[in-house]
Amino acid sequence: MAAKTMPEDTELGTIGDTIIFENDIVRVWRLDLDPGEIQAWHRHDLPYLVVPLTDGDNVMRFADGRERPTSEAPGDVLWREPGTPHELENVGTARYSNILVELKGKA
Repeated sequence: MAAKTMPEDTELGTIGDTIIFENDIVRVWRLDLDPGEIQAWHRHDLPYLVVPLTDGDNVMRFADGRERPTSEAPGDVLWREPGTPHELENVGTARYSNILVELKGKA
């Protein structure tokens, strides 16, 4: 099976479902994905932390065709750099939820 790449005319979606807090330093998103659900293609322009609220069995698919499986658990904290557009698919059997904290600048 060929790697999935982002179609050229794709309009990028949001980082999460809802912004739950924002100030001059951080923007905090909530994301929920049901089993089999795919978060729309999006790009992070800021460095960020992912804090899983539930177990997660997901696959990140990048615009250039790379794929990265992720396995997350409540209590984990994942650091990610901004970069290539990607989508996220919940390949698990349970709802996946996280909090994502974008770092906007220095305090």
